[in-house]
Amino acid sequence: MKRRYLRIVIAGLIFLLALLLTLYPVISNLYNQEHQSQIQTAYREVLEQTDTSELERIRKEAIAYNAAITPGTVEEAYSQESIQMASEDYVNQLDLSGTGIMGYVEIPTIGVDLPIYHGTGNDSLDRGTGHLLGSSLPVGGESTHTIITGHSGMASQKMFTDLEQLQEGDVFYLHVLDEVLAYQVDTIHTVLPHDTTYLGIVQGKDLCTLVTCTPTGVNTHRLLVRGTRISYEPSIEVQSAEPEHEVVTSSHWEDQYWFGIRLGVMAMVSIVLLVNAVLFIRKKRSNPPTEKRRPLCQKVRERYSLRFWLSFFCCPAVSSCSTQV
Repeated sequence: MKRRYLRIVIAGLIFLLALLLTLYPVISNLYNQEHQSQIQTAYREVLEQTDTSELERIRKEAIAYNAAITPGTVEEAYSQESIQMASEDYVNQLDLSGTGIMGYVEIPTIGVDLPIYHGTGNDSLDRGTGHLLGSSLPVGGESTHTIITGHSGMASQKMFTDLEQLQEGDVFYLHVLDEVLAYQVDTIHTVLPHDTTYLGIVQGKDLCTLVTCTPTGVNTHRLLVRGTRISYEPSIEVQSAEPEHEVVTSSHWEDQYWFGIRLGVMAMVSIVLLVNAVLFIRKKRSNPPTEKRRPLCQKVRERYSLRFWLSFFCCPAVSSCSTQV
């Protein structure tokens, strides 16, 4: 009897552990979303307390920084050491709150709202998105090209995993200082990691490109979603500024999560069935029946009775013993 209860307790603990591991991605993603929301709230509070003249000074410094960017500097920006080698001037640009946040990127079509940090190191990308060193600062203007990068395929956070669902005509927004910059997707490319062909400045255009790894989990290429600056209209921001298709309601990140859950449940059930089958066969061989052979239909009813299924998932040994008469 004690062994039976011990096995039930062990089975319960294993089930609880499996449940916690299963729910970890969802809980972690919700926690990170809440944390990022708090960061953005703090950023907006600092923004409201800052004088307009100070905001204008910070914006002019960023514009001057963009004017000094030389073509080709983006080519070396993918290295992990780039942010460490960045000048103090760059690190302090647009750092209104002193937390390293330039602003935040909003993509209504796929439900993304993430802070933008300086550089593309792990410290930045683990907390949100990163501004690619060597590209234009996110303040807009003619002959500028801002590049924002983000992780995809992370188990604990969605980040840019659903970026591949964007289509031409979708609109995303950069919230920087007291201004909202709207960009409409016009080109989408998949390139090798060090291919910077589509990341250069185009004379006379105000561009912003969102970058992430692809395919998800393989990360052999980079997905580039480029947008061209359009006028910002608050009244249609919620509707993603005249999208050419409906707002995406499904998430690749969530689809992958639930696929993993289904696969795990199927594997668990298969293992339980296999273990019980082995125990049943071993029990039959070690204790051959001495009574008269019963009809097959009676064996089936007894084998798959309610009592069997109740004990099936709690104690394999009990389920195998329950068939003995």
